[in-house]
Amino acid sequence: MKSILIIGMGRFGRHLCMNLSELGNEIMIVDAKEETLEELLPYVVSAKIGDCTNEAVLRSLGIANFDLIFVCIGTNFQSSLEITSLVKELGGRHVISKANRDIHAKFLLRNGADEVIYPDRDIAEKLAVRYSANHVFDYIELTDEFSIYEIPPLPEWVGKNLVEANIRHKYHISVLATKKEGKAKLMPPATYVIQEDEHLMVIGKKTDIDSILKKLP
Repeated sequence: MKSILIIGMGRFGRHLCMNLSELGNEIMIVDAKEETLEELLPYVVSAKIGDCTNEAVLRSLGIANFDLIFVCIGTNFQSSLEITSLVKELGGRHVISKANRDIHAKFLLRNGADEVIYPDRDIAEKLAVRYSANHVFDYIELTDEFSIYEIPPLPEWVGKNLVEANIRHKYHISVLATKKEGKAKLMPPATYVIQEDEHLMVIGKKTDIDSILKKLP
C-alpha cells in the first residue's frame, strides 16, 4: 500500500484514482472544481479543493509525505509545468506528470518530473498493434525492443509441453502465462501441455514475435 496524491481530476485522473484505490492504496485528490471531487469521495482518504499553481495550496498538502504524486493536468500545459516544478521543490519523492506531446515531456522532465506518462499515445499504440495483426489479442510494450503479446499457439506447439515445443530456444521467447476463457494461469511449469483453444502470454523481442505471427494460419 502506498500513499498517493493525485492533482487534477479530469477523465484520466478519475480513472487512475479509482484503480489505485481498488488496489488498496491511500489516496488524496486535489482539483480546483468541487464537483469533480464529489463522485470520488468513496475512493479516497482525503479530497481538497484548490488551485495547485498556488504554492501555499501545495504546502498545505504535505507534499513530502506522499510516496507518489501524479500531476494529471491535461488541458493547460503551463499549469502542469508550474505544478510539477513546485511539487518537486517542496520535496515530492517521485513525481509522475501527464503529457500530451513529446515537447511537453521534455520540459516536464527538465522541471522536476521523475517520469512522464502519455496515456493517449500509449493507448493508441496498443490499439494500433492489436488491430493491425490478426492474431494479437493484447499487447504491452516494455521497451523499444521488448514487448508482451497475447497470441494463440502455433499448431506445431499444440499437444506438446513447453520443453517439447522448445519455444524458448527455437523462437527466443518466454511463456509468462496461459489464458483460457478469460482466466490466466501465471508461470506455467515446463511440463505444461499447450492446448489449441488457449492463448499464450509471451515476452520477447518484437522481431522474434513478428516471425511467429507470420507462421500462424
